[in-house]
Amino acid sequence: MAHDDNNRKESADVPVSEETLLKLSKEIAVKFIEVGRITPATFPAAFKDIHTAIKGSLGRDKA
Repeated sequence: MAHDDNNRKESADVPVSEETLLKLSKEIAVKFIEVGRITPATFPAAFKDIHTAIKGSLGRDKA
């Protein structure tokens, strides 16, 4: 188990480009559209929320 914790710490230090964040946000949004959780009317707010959540999970929401 300790080995898994070390891998998480190492991977958390890897920089992620804005392009990668946008692609990941898009993929999540597409999945939500496919299952009916996002509609065209709610897409702008939902995409922004998804993108903000991902940036926040990487500690980049302050930048």
